[in-house]
Amino acid sequence: MNALIMTAQLILGLSILVILHELGHYLAARAFGIRVEKFFLFFDAWGFKLFSFKKGDTEYGVGWLPLGGYVKIAGMIDESLDKEQLNQPPQPWEFRSKPAWQRLIVMIGGVTVNLVLGILLFAFILLRYEKEFVAVSEVNLHGIYASEAGREVGFQTGDKILAINGQVAERFKDVQSMRNLFGSTITVERNGKPIDIVIPEDFYKKDSRGARNRFVEALNFDAVVDSVLPGLPAALAGFQKSDRIIAVDSVPIANYGQFRDLAAAMAGKTYAVALIRGGDTLTTNVSADSTGFVGITVAIPYKPTPYSFFSAMGYGYSDAMDMLVINVKGLGKVFSGKEKATDSIQGPIGIAQIYGSQWVWSKFWFITALLSLILAFMNILPIPALDGGHVMFLMYEMVTRRKPSDKFMENAQIVGMVILLGIMVFAVGNDIFKIFK
Repeated sequence: MNALIMTAQLILGLSILVILHELGHYLAARAFGIRVEKFFLFFDAWGFKLFSFKKGDTEYGVGWLPLGGYVKIAGMIDESLDKEQLNQPPQPWEFRSKPAWQRLIVMIGGVTVNLVLGILLFAFILLRYEKEFVAVSEVNLHGIYASEAGREVGFQTGDKILAINGQVAERFKDVQSMRNLFGSTITVERNGKPIDIVIPEDFYKKDSRGARNRFVEALNFDAVVDSVLPGLPAALAGFQKSDRIIAVDSVPIANYGQFRDLAAAMAGKTYAVALIRGGDTLTTNVSADSTGFVGITVAIPYKPTPYSFFSAMGYGYSDAMDMLVINVKGLGKVFSGKEKATDSIQGPIGIAQIYGSQWVWSKFWFITALLSLILAFMNILPIPALDGGHVMFLMYEMVTRRKPSDKFMENAQIVGMVILLGIMVFAVGNDIFKIFK
């Protein structure tokens, strides 16, 4: 069942992305009077397809090979390598008969749709699932809590956030953005003076417990119990609502962030916790489980700010750009040899595993939004057979006023297809190797 759920999410997510990507090409082509002969989800390799129907000049269908999809645009040299059509005189409804600027718009249509889709999905996630955010101004009333990883680069508990790379930040979420883990400068106020803290570009290598989204946190407030979860260590130790935690094994507790980190370090152990209950101080022993989780929620003193439609659209754009930059930087590190391709490149199996074995809609839309941005970026790379390859040749034509020959375009298409096939074989093989490893 787990594999079935992962597969279903993968197929649905990729189907949405592929259909809308190809729709971008389709609508741009039809807008300029170019015929589209086929519009297929998945490939009908060797003529086999699950079903199809024809309406007007276009055949719509679903192929059997789930490696993407395509639109066959009349008069264009594409993966079909239809030489018979190209041997005929150019027709006014064909791609090759149109001006270069129109052909350029057709070629970037798919990438544009994927980019816009990613932004809209991130905005949708904010409105539908997150709904509100904690403002930096709220956190600055107490100052931030600096984790061990944060202290390593210069943060101190109590610092107040002023700016990120020179830009004033409204959401505390933006301070914790993974984009900052790839190098940034965060300005804080400490003892009334501004201080620039430079985060190195390899900070993302810190483990998830120490760095990812947790190098600074909004946890610099008293550890006052709000609720106790039944059957867990805190309940068994006698914790009650409104208890204030003041020490762990005689170590004074200044804030909730410190208690959480100490509790995590005590995983699997029994330790003493000093509490203030009413006007009394008492001590109880907690026997922590292997995760260090004690089973309490705390009273959070911050008043959240709800997203409006317009703020969600703005932040959806910034969140999308953050994720796009992160992936571009990550790919750059692979090409530069700073990261291993085997650790960074995912094939269909790896993507299905990222979706997970439980169908959580917020996670589904987040991963689909991220894949839409990655698809846009990968497709615009100047590799023949990708949209970016066609764009590259069209830009050459527009600058030099010389159109590459059909023979050259055919050979370039073949080279590009071989490159893409090699990448796909590597990605799938890497997925399988990871499973057995």
